[in-house]
Amino acid sequence: MASTLSVDYYFAPNSPWTYLGHQRFSEIAKRHRAVVRILPCDLGGKVFPVSGGLPLAKRAPQRQAYRLVELQRFSEWLDVPLTLKPRYFPVQPDDAAKLIIAVDLLDGAEAAMKLAGAILRAVWVEELNIADERVLADLVARQGLAPRRIEDGHSQAAAERYDLNTQQAIDAGVFGAPTYAVEGELFWGQDRLDFLERRLQRSR
Repeated sequence: MASTLSVDYYFAPNSPWTYLGHQRFSEIAKRHRAVVRILPCDLGGKVFPVSGGLPLAKRAPQRQAYRLVELQRFSEWLDVPLTLKPRYFPVQPDDAAKLIIAVDLLDGAEAAMKLAGAILRAVWVEELNIADERVLADLVARQGLAPRRIEDGHSQAAAERYDLNTQQAIDAGVFGAPTYAVEGELFWGQDRLDFLERRLQRSR
């Protein structure tokens, strides 16, 4: 019998690690017929302060340097293109996150996953400023979504869902992105996708 499990997908749309794992995660979820609950959250502003995380600029130089080494390693290993120091990073992710939420609410999870992938690629490959509404509008158009989704991303409904997602992440024990959760079991990082797939496989 096919799995009916859901995967809670906590992420920030400016995260390189989320970008590296996004397409693979999408494929794993489809392969195991898992329902993806798309939960962009305020990682830097609200999750880090209660979980001990630090914004990149405040991390020790050794950690910042090693992060670049690991990004390069995974980019090459996974054959996923990535610009180590993109022009617009760090970048404010809230508007992009709420846009993804609006698309999830109005167009469904599949459309939201595709838009999230496009936004992540915009940061890490195309070197675009996802805090710029014109950039987001272009990404919406590329996905064939209604132009008014930009306005919908500024709605109270999107803002409230963003806050709810963030509180849910905190309550679940999330401390970094991406985090995938199945029935309360957390899998932190795109390098844990093999474990996530095994977890889904056990439920088939």
